[in-house]
Amino acid sequence: MLEKRYINRELSWLSFNARVLQEAADETVPLIERLRFLGIFSNNLDEFFKVRYATVKRIDLAGKAGKSVLGGIKASKLLAEITKIVIEHQSESLKILDDIQTKLKDHDIYIIKEDQVTENQQEFIRNYFLSKVSPALVTMILNDLPEMPSLKDSAAYLAVKMVMNEDGTEENQHGISKILNRSVREKRYVLIEIPKNIERFVVLPEENGKQYIILLDDLIRYNLHTIFNIFSYESLSAHMIKITRDAELDLDSDLSKSFIEKISDSVKDRLKGDPVRFVYDKNIDQDTLSYLMNKMGIESTDSIIPGGRYHNRRDYMDFPGLGREDLHYEVRDPLPIQGLILQTSVLKGIAEKDYLLYTPYQSFAYVVKFLREAALDPKVKSIKITIYRLAKISHIASSLINAVKNGKKVTVQIELRARFDEVANIRYAEQMQQEGVKLIFGVPGLKVHCKTCVIEREEEGKLKRYGFISTGNFNENTSRLYTDYTLFTADAEILKEINKVFDFFETNYKVNKYNHLIVSPHYTRNAIYKLIQNEIDNAKSGKPSGIRLKLNSLSDNGVIDKLYTASKAGVKIKLIVRGICCLVPGAPGISENIEAISIIDKFLEHPRVFIFENEGNKKVYISSADFMTRNLDQRVEISCPIYDEDIKQEIIETFDISWNDNVKARYHGPGMINEYRETNGAKIRSQFALYDYYLNKIEYKATK
Repeated sequence: MLEKRYINRELSWLSFNARVLQEAADETVPLIERLRFLGIFSNNLDEFFKVRYATVKRIDLAGKAGKSVLGGIKASKLLAEITKIVIEHQSESLKILDDIQTKLKDHDIYIIKEDQVTENQQEFIRNYFLSKVSPALVTMILNDLPEMPSLKDSAAYLAVKMVMNEDGTEENQHGISKILNRSVREKRYVLIEIPKNIERFVVLPEENGKQYIILLDDLIRYNLHTIFNIFSYESLSAHMIKITRDAELDLDSDLSKSFIEKISDSVKDRLKGDPVRFVYDKNIDQDTLSYLMNKMGIESTDSIIPGGRYHNRRDYMDFPGLGREDLHYEVRDPLPIQGLILQTSVLKGIAEKDYLLYTPYQSFAYVVKFLREAALDPKVKSIKITIYRLAKISHIASSLINAVKNGKKVTVQIELRARFDEVANIRYAEQMQQEGVKLIFGVPGLKVHCKTCVIEREEEGKLKRYGFISTGNFNENTSRLYTDYTLFTADAEILKEINKVFDFFETNYKVNKYNHLIVSPHYTRNAIYKLIQNEIDNAKSGKPSGIRLKLNSLSDNGVIDKLYTASKAGVKIKLIVRGICCLVPGAPGISENIEAISIIDKFLEHPRVFIFENEGNKKVYISSADFMTRNLDQRVEISCPIYDEDIKQEIIETFDISWNDNVKARYHGPGMINEYRETNGAKIRSQFALYDYYLNKIEYKATK
C-alpha cells in the first residue's frame, strides 16, 4: 500500500532545485556554466521563499494546520522541514562554489578577496571605488537611528561592526588606531547596501596572462577605511546579511485608481512585505548578529539560514564570460524552420500549411517576422495578442506599436500580475497605451497565462485569419534559454476559437463553447479527465492505449488520481516533468505503470505536450497549462490540438528523444533522491540530440 499518495509540493520543488545544484556540481559541465547554475539555484531559492514559503508561513500564522492543502503535513512542521533542507542545500552549494573557484585557478582565473589584492591592483581598485562605487553607496549607522530602516527585499547588505577608540587615540598611517588595553569599547553597527546598478563581478587588469576578478562586496571591504575615515575606531569587521520578503500582491480596492496604478502600488508595497527568511554569514560575530536580529525583530522561530561569505549568488547567472569559450557550452546557432523562409513572406508560407517552431533549436526570429510583416502589410487590418512576460528590450512590443502607426487595430491582453515581471509589463503597458494600442487587463480573479496571437488580413474581399499558439512567452531573451513549441497556422476553425478567447477577455460573463481548443478555466479539467478516461476504456477493452505528458509541474490531486486509475487499468504512462511532481510513480497496485523523469540541462525545459494513444489514432496537444490546480481552474490557458500529421509526428519524435535521455534525466520518486536514469546502449543527451534532429532534417532535404 502506498504510504503517501502525494508528494508534498514544496518538498518536491526543493528536490527540483537540488537537481539544478547537481548541474553546478557536475564536472562534465563547463566551469563558467557551473557558476551560472549556482546562480540559477540561488535565484530559484529566493523566489521560492518569496512565494511558496511565504504562503505556508501565512497559513501557520493564521493558526491553521493546513494539512488539507499541504499534502498532509502541518504548516509548522513543513516550515521546519524546508529550513532544514535549505540549510543542507546551502552548505552543499558553498562546497561546490569552493570547488569551482579552485578549478578556475587551473585555467588562470582567480577570484580574489580584499586581502589578496596585489600592489599592481591597488590603484585600479581605489579609482574604481571612488568613481563608480562610492557615489552609489547607501550607508546607515544603526546606533543613531530610533528604529531599524526598512531593508529591501533580497538586497545584500554588509553588516559592519566598528569598535571605537577613546577620544584622542593615535591612529597609524592606514587610519587604524592602535589597540588599547581596554575590556569594553563602544560599538557602532552599520549597514552598507550593495548597489544593484553596478556589476557584481569587477574584472581587474590581467597580470602575466592571468585573469583576476574581485566581487563588488570585497572591493567595498577593501575600501572600508575610506568610507569610515571620519571616525576614530580600533577595528572594523564586515559580514553580509539579507532578508527575503513575502512577495504576495495585495491589490488596493480604491475604485478611483486604474488597474495599472493598483498593480504598480502593490509592487511597491511588496518591498515592505513581511520578512520570511534571514540569511547571514555564519562567521559573523555573535554580538553583531544578536544586535541585528533584535533591531529587526527577527525571532528564532523564523527561517534563519547561516550562509557563506557572499549572498545573492543569483548574480553568478551573469558571471563575465572573460572571452573563454573553452569554459562555456558550445554556441550552436538556431536553425531555420524547414520550408518557411524568413527572407520571404511568412504569411504566404503559413497560408499553405502549418509550421512548428521549437526554440531554441530553431530561431525565434519567425515570431518577430510574423508580427513585423503583419505591421507593414496593408492588407492586415487587426492584430490581437496575449502577453505574459516581455524581454527588457522587446521587438514584439515595438512591432505592435509599429502596427498601430500603420493604421492597424491592435489589441493586447497584457498580464500585469506576471510574478516578478510586473514592473517591466507596466512600463510596456503604459508605452503601448500612449501609442494607441488597445489594452485589456484580463479577467477578474483569473490570470491570463495563454500565449497566442491572431491577425485578420483582407483577401479577395473577405477577412482571413493567421495566427500562432505557443507553450512559452513571446520573449526574445528567454527564447534562447527555454525550450518551447509555437504552432503557426491559418486553420480557420482554430483561429475562430482563439478569437473567441479574446472575446471572453472583454465579455467574461459569457462562457464560449469550443470544438477544438481546450480552454481553462471552464473546460481543461474535464477535458483532461475525458482524454485519460478514453485511454482507460481502451486498455480495459484490449485496444492500444497510452499517455505521454511533458510538463513543468504536476501537482493537482484530481489529475494525479485519474492517472493512478489509468495505471491500475493497465495504461502505460510516460511523464517528463521538469519541476514539481507530486505523483508517486512505480508504486505497486497504484502507479506501477507510470514512469516519471525530469531533465535538467543547458536549456530550461518549458513546453507542455499531451499525447494520447487513442487506439493508434494519436491525439496530440501543445499547451500553456501545467497540471496544477491554478492552471486548470484559476487561469486562462489554451491547449491546442495538432492536426497536421507531419507536425504531430515531429512532436511525438521530439518527445521520444527527450524520453530516451540517459545522461541528464533523473527519476522522480517518493525518496526525491534525484537518481540519474541510466539505460543500456548509446548515451543520449536529449537537448544535444534534438538540435541534431533538426539539423539532420535540413541536411537530408538539401541532399535530395
